[in-house]
Amino acid sequence: MMDHTSAEKANLTLIKTYFASLKNGDMETFASLFDKDVVWHQPGNHPFSGEKHGFEEIGQMVGGMMSQTAGTFVVSQDGDLMANGDLVSAPVSFSGSKGSASISMQGSDLFLIKNNKIVEVWLFSQNQTKEDAFWSA
Repeated sequence: MMDHTSAEKANLTLIKTYFASLKNGDMETFASLFDKDVVWHQPGNHPFSGEKHGFEEIGQMVGGMMSQTAGTFVVSQDGDLMANGDLVSAPVSFSGSKGSASISMQGSDLFLIKNNKIVEVWLFSQNQTKEDAFWSA
């Protein structure tokens, strides 16, 4: 069994891989990081909001976001990752545009990791009202 520090380092490495695969468009690696029963909590009140169960639902959501923004939607790590046991917190920035509307803001993503897989994700936006308006337009 790994000690607490080794487990946290492994969790940080997993989330670094998550952001690198997003940046590089490596969806095969991205998909491999999730547990088959992953739960994704997408906040807000817009068409992509709500709980997603399993990577297929997450993939459909991400695909929908990319489609709506003609591939301009980008999420990036925006600061140091922080580990606390099985949790990793990631400051993020995200942006995208569709038509004359655009969005650019910061947020925070929280990952729960078990057995070197992401099992649950919670997202928090800097301004949920603005994000809701963007995705609902």
